[in-house]
Amino acid sequence: METENKKSPSHTAHILCFLFLFLMGCQENKTNKAGENKNNSKELDNLPMESTKKKVIMFFGNSITAGYRLALDKSFPAIIGFWLDSLGYDYEVINAGLSGETSAAGKNRIEWVLRTVPDIFILELGANDGLMGLPLKETSKNLQEIIEKVRQSNPNVKVIIAGMKVPPNLGQEYISQFDGIFPELAKKTQAALIPFILDKVAGERELNLEDGIHPNVEGHLIIANTVFEHLLPYLDKK
Repeated sequence: METENKKSPSHTAHILCFLFLFLMGCQENKTNKAGENKNNSKELDNLPMESTKKKVIMFFGNSITAGYRLALDKSFPAIIGFWLDSLGYDYEVINAGLSGETSAAGKNRIEWVLRTVPDIFILELGANDGLMGLPLKETSKNLQEIIEKVRQSNPNVKVIIAGMKVPPNLGQEYISQFDGIFPELAKKTQAALIPFILDKVAGERELNLEDGIHPNVEGHLIIANTVFEHLLPYLDKK
C-alpha cells in the first residue's frame, strides 16, 4: 500500500529557507552599505499610490518589521514575499515598518499608509511602548484604533496581530499586563493572533545583532516561518 506524502506548511517553509539563503548568498556581493535599512523610509516612499491588481499583504510595525540594519530584501516581510512568489501565490507584499515606532505614532501614520488598501494586514506594534514603560491602556487603545481605521478602508480585510513580550526588568505586574494586551485585543477585534513574533529568536545570541534586541538575517528567517504559518490559512491560491 502506498501512503500519500503530504508536506506541512512548516516543512515547505523550511525548504524555502534554504533556497532563500542560497539566492541571497549569490547576491551578497551586490549589496553595499547604501542598501542597509536604517529607518525603512526608502521603502515607505515607494508605497503604491493606486490600488494594485494583486491582493495586498501589508506589514505595519516597528524596527522588527522594518528589518533594522538589514537590506530590505532580507527582512521577514520580504522573505515571505519571496516564498509566496515561489509557491505561486499572487500577492503584493508591502513592508510599512518604521524603526522606533510606538503605537501612538503608528496611529498617526496609518491613514497615510492606507493610500494602499490591504487585503491582509499584519500589525506588529507595542514593543516600543513596553520598553518605554508607557501606559498600557493607551497602547491597547491605539492598536484598536489602528485596526478600526484599516477596516474602514476595507471591511473584508483579514487582520493578524503579532504579539510581543518585554524584558523581565520592567516588573512582573507590568509584564503580565503587557502580555495580556495582544490576546485580549485579538479577541475583542476578532483578529488572528501570533502569540509571540520573536518565538525561538528572542534571547538567542546567534540570531540577533550585537545589540541583542534586533534579529539578524537568520533570525528573520525564523520570524518569517512563524508568521507564514499564521498567514497561510488566509491566502488565496493563484
